[in-house]
Amino acid sequence: MKKTLLLISALALSGAALAKLPAPSEEAKAKAAEAAAKTAHGNKVADYQLCKSREKVAAHYYKTTGKGKPASKEATPACADPGPYKPAEQQAAAPATPAAKPAAPAAAKPAGKG
Repeated sequence: MKKTLLLISALALSGAALAKLPAPSEEAKAKAAEAAAKTAHGNKVADYQLCKSREKVAAHYYKTTGKGKPASKEATPACADPGPYKPAEQQAAAPATPAAKPAAPAAAKPAGKG
């Protein structure tokens, strides 16, 4: 009797857990897309910072130990700065020319201590 009652109550609770949630509103979809875009940009910034720190460590190693040769510039791609985060509305309105600027002047700056 107790097993049957326990089984019936478990089935009743599991039926409530299987209820379908309503579809998200347009505002919720937009907010989720914006959060995904911010996360993607944050990942790009983290990758850029990691790339710059690797370059700095490698340069210091080659300078202090004199062992080996630095890799040729063709073998390793330059670190690409993603720039500041821009919401999707601003990205669509921004002209394409400023985004196409070469990143060489920014890469030529020596990394500051910090």
